[in-house]
Amino acid sequence: MSALAIREFREPDRLEVIALWQDCAVVVPWNDPNKDIDRKLQVDSELFLVGLDGDVVVATVMGGYDGHRGWVNYLAVSTSKRRLGYGQAMMQAVERRIEARGCPKINLQVRTNNAQVLAFYQALGYVIDDVVGLGKRLHSDS
Repeated sequence: MSALAIREFREPDRLEVIALWQDCAVVVPWNDPNKDIDRKLQVDSELFLVGLDGDVVVATVMGGYDGHRGWVNYLAVSTSKRRLGYGQAMMQAVERRIEARGCPKINLQVRTNNAQVLAFYQALGYVIDDVVGLGKRLHSDS
């Protein structure tokens, strides 16, 4: 097994990243992954990280900081590379970068029916906040 190398997203990674997201079922019909990548490249692009095993993209994470809270999206690890510590490594890398900006707290959202992912984040020290997540679509990707 190779060690995971983590670096910022580069445009040639795009197709591999989207294929990984599709393999990991993090792409939903109402989010166009190409548009999500394009949007991310406009804001905090240095917080869009990829993990490589050799020269293959096997993990991703998108981070952000709005001046009040940090956010994490699109954490994904290839189904064939799970349980190797790659998800934890990706989270530690993005957390360090967000914390370096002065961020006091990171938020993330997990679908309530995804017990395995909830357990993963809880093992990393995340707790379930007593809040309700609200959203409003401003643009449709479909």
